[in-house]
Amino acid sequence: MTKLNLPLEGACRCGNIRLKISAPPLVTMACHCTGCQRMSGSAYSLSAAIPSDGFEVIAGTPVASGKSPDAGHHFCPDCMTWMFTRPQGMDFFVNLRPTMLDDTSWYSPFIETFTSEKLAFAATGAEHSYPKFPPMEDFEGLIAGYAAR
Repeated sequence: MTKLNLPLEGACRCGNIRLKISAPPLVTMACHCTGCQRMSGSAYSLSAAIPSDGFEVIAGTPVASGKSPDAGHHFCPDCMTWMFTRPQGMDFFVNLRPTMLDDTSWYSPFIETFTSEKLAFAATGAEHSYPKFPPMEDFEGLIAGYAAR
């Protein structure tokens, strides 16, 4: 794993939506829930919680999911790549799929969630694991722990 060098840009699969991050993640995660498995077409989804003021869409216009607009999932309207999530009521960060970035060499998940739903073979190497979502009171320590590493 290499050092994160900001700013970083990235794009959806077809390249019509471009984005940029200019702030380091608050924390990085892997989610094993069946919803993320189905949306990502993989064993789990990866994310990086980017402070809202350090995230911007620099080209194109992503669309929010029509089936679950309250979830805040945003996609490219052309290639349908799931790019990021703006969780309702948590306006201070954007949950970015880090694989959208042009450089992912710095990325590894710090926590993994919904291990109670994980596929038997799935391993992430995350330092912290939770059977569901971490309790809100754990996040201050998780964010501090991630920043210290």
